[in-house]
Amino acid sequence: MKNKILASTPPMGWNSWDCFGTSVTEDEVKANAEYMAANLLKHGWEYIVIDIQWSEPNAKAHGYRKFAKLEIDKYGRLIPAVNRFPSSADGKGFKPLAEYIHNLGLKLGIHIMRGIPRQAVKENLLIKNTEYHAQDIADTNSVCPWNTDMYGVRSDTPGGQAYYNSIIELYEEWGVDYIKADDMTALNGKPADENRLNDIKMLSNAIKNNIRPIVLSLSPGPAGISQADFLEEHAQLWRISDDFWDKWSDILQMFDYMRTWQKHIGPNTWPDADMLPIGKIGIRAERGENRFTRFTRDEQITLISLWSLFRSPLMFGGNLPDNDEFTLELITNDEVLSINQHSSNNREVYNQNGIIAWSADTKDSEEIYLGIFNTTDSDTNVVIELKELKLINNKYSVRDLWEKENTGSITNLISFDMNKHSARLLKLSN
Repeated sequence: MKNKILASTPPMGWNSWDCFGTSVTEDEVKANAEYMAANLLKHGWEYIVIDIQWSEPNAKAHGYRKFAKLEIDKYGRLIPAVNRFPSSADGKGFKPLAEYIHNLGLKLGIHIMRGIPRQAVKENLLIKNTEYHAQDIADTNSVCPWNTDMYGVRSDTPGGQAYYNSIIELYEEWGVDYIKADDMTALNGKPADENRLNDIKMLSNAIKNNIRPIVLSLSPGPAGISQADFLEEHAQLWRISDDFWDKWSDILQMFDYMRTWQKHIGPNTWPDADMLPIGKIGIRAERGENRFTRFTRDEQITLISLWSLFRSPLMFGGNLPDNDEFTLELITNDEVLSINQHSSNNREVYNQNGIIAWSADTKDSEEIYLGIFNTTDSDTNVVIELKELKLINNKYSVRDLWEKENTGSITNLISFDMNKHSARLLKLSN
């Protein structure tokens, strides 16, 4: 969306998916919002995102219910399930919850699926402000392979655009600030087909013609690099991978995705490496048991270091009130978060024998950020000549950003011991 700057920096927030799956409740959303306002807002965290199935009264833990009954209004638009979001009663929708979140200084995001509810098509409901009905605009051959709620929307009839206009009008009334639109950017692991690209265009057009600024995030991944220009035109962020969970193999794969997408990092649009499955997750998630993240502490530092150097959006996946001291410190290190929010020229500069390095330029100075990653399964001594890291000087002063201390200087090379799966995140100055 190059005609509006809606995300000048990568969005930072919380998403309900990793901990509550399809069944998050209003009380749980409020608890996470209150924690964010008290502990994270001053560090840049601001979005509270309600993930999938918020319109389903009987949503269950650990997966989807096929052909579930959803709450919809007379125009075929999803509305919150009152038993899970009591403040939405009497047609209020998410407006009361949005006001609650806004009063905390935060912003509200919601998840939506591509298209129009099958339930609305079955009932052939009227599309608001038109003479079209749901059966006139539904593409019943365009469906999501993993969720049975929706049909795609036809782009060859004005009623299709009118439907997307109507849902954005509703979200504006509610006070929504962020939309995560799913079943958009990939189909069975391949780039979006023409139907999905058309749905993206219609949703994007509806947002562009809306008064309220709304950030658009597209899922799932992996998005196709061949569609990068299209995605930059129509959204602020888009997923570059399938769902990311707390497995080391997922981090390893992300290095490859990030290398592919590094030339498309900003400004104002952001390839998205997915949510951060850290803290307390799996409470009622689609996958896995109730647990603290399986990532070791070294792996969590690797995760935040890499996401920051890539400038991925940062969406915390755990239940925030359950955070321990380590997790809170991990996501409130302002020196590290500054890389995510304000660096430039972010790129992989070294990759040999499982040792990978990323660098980035600092804002308004000649200092350089450098991340060194030991992706091997063994502790090792890392020795790399500075020229191999694409550094032009042979001597730098060093600040360790995780230790928050100046550690002397380096000349001609770096050399230090590293645990397996660990990272060092440095700021270099002349």
